[in-house]
Amino acid sequence: MILSFVQKICFYSGKCDLMAYRILEKEEIAPSVHRMIIEARDVAKAAKAGQFIILRIDERGERVPLTIADFEKEKGTVTVIYQEMGKTTKQLAKLSAGDYLEDFVGPLGTPADIRKLGTVILVGGGVGVAPIYPQAKAYTSAGNRVISIIGARNKDLLILEDEMEKASSELYIATDDGSKGHHGFVTDIMKKILDSGEKVARVVIIGPPIMMKVGAGVASPYDVEILVSLNSIMVDGTGMCGGCRVTVGGETKFTCVDGPEFDARKVDFVQLMNRLAMYRGEETEAVEKYEAECRCGLH
Repeated sequence: MILSFVQKICFYSGKCDLMAYRILEKEEIAPSVHRMIIEARDVAKAAKAGQFIILRIDERGERVPLTIADFEKEKGTVTVIYQEMGKTTKQLAKLSAGDYLEDFVGPLGTPADIRKLGTVILVGGGVGVAPIYPQAKAYTSAGNRVISIIGARNKDLLILEDEMEKASSELYIATDDGSKGHHGFVTDIMKKILDSGEKVARVVIIGPPIMMKVGAGVASPYDVEILVSLNSIMVDGTGMCGGCRVTVGGETKFTCVDGPEFDARKVDFVQLMNRLAMYRGEETEAVEKYEAECRCGLH
């Protein structure tokens, strides 16, 4: 069990309640992709589809934004799904049920615009399926016909297949290598549905920036609203630092407060991808240092 210094004082004295962010469950649902259920009653009570949280592992840890993949208000739990990429997500992967997080702030961001529209297509790629899932449930609850399309590089990297099937009117699967479902991309299936003539009110695309950019381009010729959910560089999550800024329709927007959902036709994806790559060198260096310390038994 991992506890911060302050949490240890509270634990042994029993005089304060700073230990709300307990990890209840944790499992690897695909190679290097983990699902974590956290006890966070205040966050769960206020959470809505499309919002996110920012967590810290300990008092010296970096702030990591993660989309809320699920929440249960009655149980007071919030689910996040993350892929091991940088130093902090690798540290998260080492935590277990019973461990505690230093901070778990949220819900943040503007909730997704969920209402009855008719037919909605939801497209999720890779770990982008995680934020698509609560939207599938919410759109279905609002009375929509939900056509979901999920994809990954191969069948082993697909996540939440059973959950998405239950939450959707129809579910389609695509894999880059053809190991399951359509041999190709999620955008191939999306285009086929749009070409079929079925009246679609909205398309929501969530995944890697390049996938969202391509998806927006494929859907743009059709008479349909296209939304994307952006995962920008972020620090405070309240609009103060400006790190998450993105250009939408020629105007500067902050992903953390104005988004994360935006009109895909207006997003400057090139700028977004360039900003996401700004600190790649530092991220690589941090991971290499962390892994070297792990090999030496320092973590």
